[in-house]
Amino acid sequence: MVFNESETRKNLMRAFAGECQSRQRYYQSALIAQQQKYIGIERMFRFTAEQEERHAMVFFHLMKESAGQEIEICAGYPADVFTDIQQLLDAAARDEEKEASEIYPEFARIAAEEGYREAAAKFRMIGEIEQSHRERFLYYAELMRSQQLFRSDSTEEVWICLNCGHIHKGSEPPKDCPVCRAEQGYFIREKEAAFTK
Repeated sequence: MVFNESETRKNLMRAFAGECQSRQRYYQSALIAQQQKYIGIERMFRFTAEQEERHAMVFFHLMKESAGQEIEICAGYPADVFTDIQQLLDAAARDEEKEASEIYPEFARIAAEEGYREAAAKFRMIGEIEQSHRERFLYYAELMRSQQLFRSDSTEEVWICLNCGHIHKGSEPPKDCPVCRAEQGYFIREKEAAFTK
């Protein structure tokens, strides 16, 4: 099949546009979390936004045979314009679920049928990553819903200040970091932090 006449070409553009929009939605969500002083949630949204940007780049590079052309697509994208962190997390989890279980598996199937093995593999692998994003958003959504974001049933929970690295052990982090005075929103469970043991 000629690439520029394939459905895979259109699906790559849909995926590229979708990943760009996801990146921007998560960046906007990060700004809202930052304004509301949920710095751990802000950093999680930014971390995920950067991964979505990389996904967009993968799909973009697979369209090189269409360089200089326009690709007309029809697609729907979510308008998750919320200011409530719980709604943002729930919406992000729903969006990631759709990508992981419906959109990317279908795009992979079509690409495989059309003979585009690399595109099919990328759709499958990125779909798996989107599933991990869904789990990440669900985890934090449940912590928010159960009012456990800054509370634990264990008095041995280890918390880390994202501002200075102070380690605190207890059922909840301090209201203000005793080292740098950062607000409680800077604390996350140490097991959630990157680059820790």
